[in-house]
Amino acid sequence: MDVQLKRGLLDICVLASVKYRDSYGYRMIKDIRPYITISESTLYPILKRLEAVDMITEYSKEHNGRLRKYYHITDCGRQRLEDFCKEWDQLTAVYQYIMRGDDSYDEG
Repeated sequence: MDVQLKRGLLDICVLASVKYRDSYGYRMIKDIRPYITISESTLYPILKRLEAVDMITEYSKEHNGRLRKYYHITDCGRQRLEDFCKEWDQLTAVYQYIMRGDDSYDEG
């Protein structure tokens, strides 16, 4: 998959993984992996980037005697997810254009 396309989709997947509940890195990887390949070395820079643009926030919480970082989606992050869903029709149309089987060409 194209690197830029994958990067954009991974950002959306990370936001989607915290849409309904706060989560932590390992859980996000487990949630996302069935749909697109992601590793820890890929996830954490995405989390930092999304935090820098105010799409997620981070906080620590104790779990089994250790502090674990959790991530929470912000209103800005929710808006980005909503915008992506609105753009989906355009993406689908581009995909259909690319995959069309029509060999005819009208020089009109």
